[in-house]
Amino acid sequence: MKKIALLTLLLALASVGIQAQSIIKSLERNIPGQGKVTIHQDPRIEALIGMERPATGEQKVIKTSGFRIQAYAGNNTRQAKNDAYHVASRVKEYFPELTVYTSFNPPRWLCRVGDFRSIEEADAMMRRLKATGVFKEVSIVRDQINIPL
Repeated sequence: MKKIALLTLLLALASVGIQAQSIIKSLERNIPGQGKVTIHQDPRIEALIGMERPATGEQKVIKTSGFRIQAYAGNNTRQAKNDAYHVASRVKEYFPELTVYTSFNPPRWLCRVGDFRSIEEADAMMRRLKATGVFKEVSIVRDQINIPL
């Protein structure tokens, strides 16, 4: 009976200890005679499960709803893809400080610009884009934006 109580107590303590550590740390621990597990993975996975290791070369961001400027919207052809990336490179030429997002959102290729919290900020940038004379068909769209920490 004492052995069962002692075993139960040890299992409970081990369980609490494992929960206090992260999943990855508990798998990577080195126990003599049982081998060693080494996990190689993208640092962003650790960030998703709440680990403290900083992602290498990446800035941490908060995702929230906001506004972006849509500089291009095409169809699902190869030419539309090329056009979307061309518009993205042109935006970078004129406004290197802006973040440009080129993506395929079925059924079309999109090029969106910036991360604006308010529609007023987006409108001011949209006017600057139009003033270049290169970007004529731009519009403000609601989107999920990235706010750097």
